[in-house]
Amino acid sequence: MVIALLIGLVLSFLAGLGIGGGSLLMLWLTLIAQIPQTEARGINLMFFLAAAGSVSLIRWRKGTLDIKKLLPAMLCGCAAAAVFSWLGQRIPHQFLEKLFGGLLLLTGIKELFYRPRKAK
Repeated sequence: MVIALLIGLVLSFLAGLGIGGGSLLMLWLTLIAQIPQTEARGINLMFFLAAAGSVSLIRWRKGTLDIKKLLPAMLCGCAAAAVFSWLGQRIPHQFLEKLFGGLLLLTGIKELFYRPRKAK
C-alpha cells in the first residue's frame, strides 16, 4: 500500500508537469501490479480526472486558463472521448493492448530522437 501511494505521488507530480503520468500509471498497473487492462483503464481515467481537475483549478485561479478559448476544445474532447469509449468496447482487448503498446513505443522513440528547433 505504501509503495502504491508513493507511485501515485510521483505520477501525480509528473502529470502536473504535463509529462504523461497517466501513461506511466497504465504501465505500472498492468506490468507491475498485474491489474487487468480493462480495470487499469478505469483507474487511469479516475486518476486523470483528479489530476487534471486539480491542476486546472490551480491554473484557472492564477489566471492562466481562459475558459472561453478552451471551451471548444473541451466540448470536442468530451464528444471524442464518448465516441471512442463506445468504440473501444467493441474492439478486442488484445488489439487495444497492442495498439497502446505501439503508441507508447513510438512516443518513446520520438522522445529519444527529439531535437528542439532553434528559434529564428
